[in-house]
Amino acid sequence: MAHWLMKSEPSAFSWDDLTKKKSEPWNGVRNYQANNNMKAMKKGDRAFFYHSVDEKQIVGVCEIVKEHYPDHTDETGRFGMVDVKAVMPVKNPVTLADIKGDERFADLALIRQSRLSVVPVSDAHWKIICQMAGIKA
Repeated sequence: MAHWLMKSEPSAFSWDDLTKKKSEPWNGVRNYQANNNMKAMKKGDRAFFYHSVDEKQIVGVCEIVKEHYPDHTDETGRFGMVDVKAVMPVKNPVTLADIKGDERFADLALIRQSRLSVVPVSDAHWKIICQMAGIKA
């Protein structure tokens, strides 16, 4: 199982929005690298749900329930999406400041490629963030 981090602006689609649905397509990604990251996702992979913009924090864990397929909102036909479902909220939100302040995350894609909305998370980083968030995922 691989691990990921998926960013969403809470005013557009929040953790609370996801928890109200059985599953939801993660559409609207228009960056080739982020799209390639979604192409690499497999059913059962887990991802941190990250509220971007004002909050800048990990607020939950979601699971990939449908692998990459064409994004119906993309008129160019170049980009795809995956479907996700909520697994659990975090007990302690993990902020971007928390992550940036910890030298163990120097090579985390969230830091190195901060503009990407979908990034991989190593197994080691996943475990550390789960500990920080007070969850066992």
